[in-house]
Amino acid sequence: MRDNNGFSEAGLRRLREVLARHVESGKIPGLVALVSRGGGTHVETIGTMRHDGGAPMRRDTIFRMASTTKPVTMAAAMILLDECRLRLDEPVDPWLPELADRRVLKRPDGPLDDTVPARRPITVRDLLTSTFGLGVDFALLDSPIRAATFERTDYSVASGPAPEPDEWMRRLGELPLSYQPGERWQYDLSNEVLGVLVARVAGRPLETFLRERILDPLGMKDTGFHVPAEKIDRLPPLYGPDPQTGEFLVWDEAAGGRSSMPPAFQGGGGGLVSTVDDYHAYFRMLLNHGVHGDDRILSRPAVELMTTNRLTPEQQTARTAMYRNIAHLTAGQGQHGGWGFGMAVRTHRGDYAPVGQFGWDGGTGTTAYADPASGLTGILLTQVGMSTPDSARLINDFWTTLYQALDD
Repeated sequence: MRDNNGFSEAGLRRLREVLARHVESGKIPGLVALVSRGGGTHVETIGTMRHDGGAPMRRDTIFRMASTTKPVTMAAAMILLDECRLRLDEPVDPWLPELADRRVLKRPDGPLDDTVPARRPITVRDLLTSTFGLGVDFALLDSPIRAATFERTDYSVASGPAPEPDEWMRRLGELPLSYQPGERWQYDLSNEVLGVLVARVAGRPLETFLRERILDPLGMKDTGFHVPAEKIDRLPPLYGPDPQTGEFLVWDEAAGGRSSMPPAFQGGGGGLVSTVDDYHAYFRMLLNHGVHGDDRILSRPAVELMTTNRLTPEQQTARTAMYRNIAHLTAGQGQHGGWGFGMAVRTHRGDYAPVGQFGWDGGTGTTAYADPASGLTGILLTQVGMSTPDSARLINDFWTTLYQALDD
């Protein structure tokens, strides 16, 4: 028996059973999942907003998207490329003078004062591909540059809010690069810098430009960099379970928490809040080559650049090796092979998902990918951070089961 959108009824039943098992285990308080194919959409809401019960999860529950932010904020940069207000291979120096005349560490794990001049300026392409020379490098977690970058630019759950963008850029500009521009893929930091670049080129805050050109045209009314007071009851707490005991520790409360007020720094790498339906609208637009209804949001080539691999073989090899060494933390995250602009792109078949699937995951227990080969979109949102493997295991099982539910 199959329904009309290419999923088998038995497969969707099994998907619900697998998701429910994770909630019933007590490790995941609640989740919202959306899967779509063709004209059909199927949504599951399971569990509760809080770990000790209370209000149930709903289809319009708002989640902190963490790094699943990256594919959406990247669209703002693509619009500036489409309009020739940015060019791929031009230096960013006119817009980001803090990054001009870089020094580069002689050894990526060496002392901060042992440097050589950068061989060339940082370009727009370097930021788009996460290869500008700084970022999270899981092979360099004990290095002086990691500590210095963390101290100046990292504003995670534990470390308090970031300063406004100009001060953030000033601090970043005090650091050398760990690699020459364009040499090596490193995670996360480039997306934050890109958000500042977009705001300066557009002449208004990142969120304002994103709302005008992406969020409002797509009807993404619940997506932004904070949750307004009238919607705060739709935001669950964010939990980071204790890695030793599994006890639910609150990383961020809803009312009065970090997502309840507009941030000084609108983080293009991880700052968005959203819902399954908003993200569905965005990924469906990408699957539709940049078109939403009668409106073209992005050019077809812009979507193709974002959603196909942009790394050189050398960059890709180094990225794969880095993630392989921390696979026990990520339950397969990062084992996709390629990286486009702001998202992973599968370049080899390593699990149940096929080559060409694109999207990304978030450290708050979020995942969103689309698959051009089958026309499939899948989004799963939870309120459990990846301090333990529980949300990563749930995400793995979601995708494994979802691909079995396809009925052609």
